[in-house]
Amino acid sequence: MPATVSGIVAYPVTPFSGDGDKIDAAALRILIDRMIDAGVEAIAPLGSTGESAYLDDDEWTAVASEAVGHTAGRVPTVVGVSELTTAGTIKRARIAESCGATAIMVLPISYWKLTENELRQHFTAVAESVGIPVMAYNNPGTTGIDMSPEFLVGLVAEVENITMIKESTGDIARMHRIVELGGGEIPFFNGSNPLARSAFQAGAAGWCTAAPCLVPDQVVRFWKLLRDGEIERADELFARLEPLLRMLVSRPLPATVKAGLRSLGYEAGDPRPPLLALETGLAEELEILVEAVRD
Repeated sequence: MPATVSGIVAYPVTPFSGDGDKIDAAALRILIDRMIDAGVEAIAPLGSTGESAYLDDDEWTAVASEAVGHTAGRVPTVVGVSELTTAGTIKRARIAESCGATAIMVLPISYWKLTENELRQHFTAVAESVGIPVMAYNNPGTTGIDMSPEFLVGLVAEVENITMIKESTGDIARMHRIVELGGGEIPFFNGSNPLARSAFQAGAAGWCTAAPCLVPDQVVRFWKLLRDGEIERADELFARLEPLLRMLVSRPLPATVKAGLRSLGYEAGDPRPPLLALETGLAEELEILVEAVRD
């Protein structure tokens, strides 16, 4: 089963209204439209940026349904389905598939550190529960679980519909290793914002990023310039983007992205506790960086 996504894979936040006790579906629709209109190649709701770990089951289902339904096939959708248990992840995977998601993304979440055998069984069970492609996601910074390129490439080789890898350690050597082990045939996606330029140079199929929430036109333009071989212009634009990209990942993405949206006049609420809104000084610094890219 071939990969069905590539290019700029945009990760929306989950907007909250009022005191944060309700999902703001209207704000989510506006955010999705803004990114699609700018030319992103896919929408990926309910990743770490979308605060999936902070939503109850009904909220998670509502966001998945709203995001996939409103995208309405204009671009592919990659829904994050991660949950603490295998059964819970399978439940979410099936819901995502029933909503019409193009693919699902699986990040292992665990209280106990999982062995490779436990991880293999988890990914296999989830992948076998659905008929759509699976993106295996490695992000030890948020999970404490680090999956090697050898393990991830093995999953793709062993499980029919695990077709893509998202690598977010920020280690470019791992991406080169995925290329080497997979003979250049396995689509891998960069999840480390500051590494985007190097990752595409290494052969990444796409860039999974929350940056289009704030500067969608500039992120898409960078990718198109790079794709079309206008390397010097792409590098110039990325040099402008890079300070903002580093700022975004200096704190949890829901906090930085929501502060950035507020500075642009788009209200998405604050992140869910225990996450806190970005401090005033940092929010002001972020606003300056966003405007510097937009000028």
